[in-house]
Amino acid sequence: MIINEKLINLQVNDRTKEAIIQELAKMACEEGRIGDVDAYVKAVLKREDEYSTAVGFGVAIPHGKTNAVKEPFLVFAKVQSVEWNALDGEPVDLVFMIGVPEESAGSLHLKILASISRKLMKEEFREGLRQSKTPEEIMKLLKSSDLGI
Repeated sequence: MIINEKLINLQVNDRTKEAIIQELAKMACEEGRIGDVDAYVKAVLKREDEYSTAVGFGVAIPHGKTNAVKEPFLVFAKVQSVEWNALDGEPVDLVFMIGVPEESAGSLHLKILASISRKLMKEEFREGLRQSKTPEEIMKLLKSSDLGI
């Protein structure tokens, strides 16, 4: 499973995307998914510099391809309305961070990204994420949404 309750944080209080990415990377490291937090964060921030991962609707999907990732993962967090250079100009309050090992990054990375992106287009799914109060509720929503991940 690429996500579990320990990879969900519903109260991230960091106020910048850099600090949020750092915090979520530490969560993935604690779960044994990342071997080198700094290398992973550097890869994610490099990607952010190229093109913002804020996809609109208050959602960002930061990701990085690096061998610092030992095992594929998805981290979910609710954050306090953070500026993320979104195309729609809106701040972000929902973050899905993806990590995959560089050598297997291609198809798995795109599969995860496409699956999440499809669901996030639906307002009902986004509101379900925003209304959820516990990691268990988020997991239930993700499972019932048939993300295929």
